[in-house]
This record gives sequence, C-alpha cells and structure tokens, in this order.
Amino acid sequence: MQVQELRIRDRIAALTPSLVAMRRDFHRHPELAFQEFRTAEKLAMHLRNLGLEVQTGIATTGVVARLKGAKPGKTVMVRADIDALPIHEATGAPYASENPGVMHACGHDGHAAVAAHVATLLSEMKDQLEGNVVFVFQPAEEIVAGARPMIEAGVMEGVDRVVGLHLYSLLPAGTVGVRPGPSMAAADAFTLTVRGKGTHAAMPHEGVDTVLISAHIITALQSLVSRETDPVGTSVITIATLTAGEGAHNIIPETATLKGTLRTFDASLRAKLVRRIEEVATGIARAMGGSAEIAWRDGSPAVVNDPELTQRFRALANEVVGPAKVLETPPVMGGDDMAEFLNRAPGVYFWVGAGDPATGKNQPHHHPRFDIDDERALPVAVELLARATLEFLKP
Repeated sequence: MQVQELRIRDRIAALTPSLVAMRRDFHRHPELAFQEFRTAEKLAMHLRNLGLEVQTGIATTGVVARLKGAKPGKTVMVRADIDALPIHEATGAPYASENPGVMHACGHDGHAAVAAHVATLLSEMKDQLEGNVVFVFQPAEEIVAGARPMIEAGVMEGVDRVVGLHLYSLLPAGTVGVRPGPSMAAADAFTLTVRGKGTHAAMPHEGVDTVLISAHIITALQSLVSRETDPVGTSVITIATLTAGEGAHNIIPETATLKGTLRTFDASLRAKLVRRIEEVATGIARAMGGSAEIAWRDGSPAVVNDPELTQRFRALANEVVGPAKVLETPPVMGGDDMAEFLNRAPGVYFWVGAGDPATGKNQPHHHPRFDIDDERALPVAVELLARATLEFLKP
C-alpha cells in the first residue's frame, strides 16, 4: 500500500469516533422523505465548518457542497441519500429512533455520515486535488422522488462522473459488492381500480364481483413474467395490497383497489410490461362485466454501472479489503434513484457489507430490527468512497 493510502487509513481511524457518533445521531432522529430538515441542518453545519461552498433547500431538503481542488481536472459527484422509513423500530439499541413510527431501516443514516466524513477527508487534501468534488445529500430516495428535482435544480452541471454506496446488512462487514452494468432494477408502482356492481353475498348473480375479478387479474399478471418474458430476462410483478369492501361478510363490494410494483432491468421490456399489465387488467375486468383503470407512478430507471469505472473500482477495493472480500454481487430487484444520476454521467454504485450475524445485525433492509455493524462497516465505507472519488478524478 502506498504512502497516501496509509495516511488516508490513519486519518479515517482518527475520524471513526466522530463518524459513528454522527451516524447514531441521525439514527436517533430519523426523518421521512422531504422532512429531513434536522438532518440537512446538521450536514450543512458540518460541511460549512470544512470551508466548503454549501447550498441548502434544494428539492426541499437536499444539501449540496462543493470542494474545489487546487488544480483543474474532472468533477466527481458523491451522492448520499438521507431519508428514513415509516417503520416502528424494534432493535432496542441505545441509539434507537426517538421519533415513533419512523426509523432508519435502510442505512441512509450511515450513507450520510460516510459522505460527510469523506468530505472531511478530501477537504484536508484539497491542495493536492486535481479537479472538483460535488457532495450531494439527496432527500426522498425511499419514495423515489428526490433525485430528479435535484437534477432539475442543476446539481449535475459540469459533473463528469458519479459515485455512491449502499450499506448492505446481508453482506458481512468487511466485504464489498459491485458488478458492471445493470445492478439494481427499475421500479415502477401502479394502482389498479376495479369497478363492478355491489350486491348481497347471497345473490351474486345480481352484481359484478370486484373481488373475483381482482383474483383473476392477480393470477393472470403473473403469466406476463412466466409466459411473455424471455426466461433469461428478469422481471418481477408484485401485487402488494388488495383492498375491497368495508369488512362485512355478506356484501360484495362495488370497487376493489390493487397496488403493486413492476421491476425490470431492460428498458424495452419495461415498456412492454407497462402496456401489457394495463391490457390484461382492463381486458379481464371487461370480460367479467366490470371495468378497471390503472394509474402509474413512474420510478427510476435501472441502476447501471459503467464497466470501465467498475473495473477501476474493483482494483482499488482489492487493495482496501483484499481480493477475497470483493464480490461480484448479482443484480438486485430493489430500485434506487441513484439511477437518475448514473443515467446522466458514468459512474459506480457499490455495496459495502455491514452485517454481523453474531450480534443479530443482519436483518433485511426495511425490517423493524434492521441495524448495521457501524464500527466496522463505516470506516471501510469511508475509505472506499474516498479512494473511489480520488480514482475517478483521474483521466
């Protein structure tokens, strides 16, 4: 390992108490999408204390900080998401959420703390930097609504490359996961409203049963994956909720509402399945005497890593954790609007292992007992993100 890398690691060791404390503070005070005012204020204060040029209030609660290097060069954007989830925490941790019903159950508290301390590290090296770094702290990733308004506000102007990370409780602390090309899926949400004719349960022939129509729609939609999608392709259609009636045992309801998601990697398959979901749902409802209408909430596109930059990242990750701990992770069907940034500039979004089965810190994301092994995972994350940023500043 070269002298610079040793100095970076020594400096990260000195910063680790501050790093862990910041993450636990954010964890204790989680905030939902577009409500991250306290988080944004804390981040802005930290970044201003570093002497960076800071903008706040972007896309309501987004924060951007700019670090100008001593010499001209490329501009690299470092992205971190900052919002929490509407989940009641059940970890029992001493730093557990103090905001009832809201929890950092996906690691965004760690992402924010890591990026803030990468800013600390790189600001101390600005006299050696060739190029500029833009730190973007993005709200509302959990509802896939924060990246686009930040881009519309101009945060990517002049950006040449993008880098970001996601802490991952299902990988052991000390490991790294990355893959070239598609890494996370496009995730679109839809609401189907089925309309029929309500009637008494004893006289079904007098009505049009929206629950029965919904059951046929749910079953038929799965055939779009099993029979209309290439078996070597990848897609998932999920109906997550079905709501109908007012709880009575003997009333066939007038309407039923189905909510679900479509997840894909390929843009043409995404467009095809959007069309076919509507055709199948409306066709079945019509054939059974009712009607159906669909409303879409477009998600982000797939997260796609640049192959050449991914290769360069793997090489530095091998130095940080050792080749045996650098994994080529399979594509993940979860979505992330980091895709919006990567859709506009080449870059890499990688996983940092943050789990520890021995302490129970290996629960899945979005789980009430989700937690991370912060004291082991966070310093590794800072080193990886800092060194990736320095690497991507190079030609």
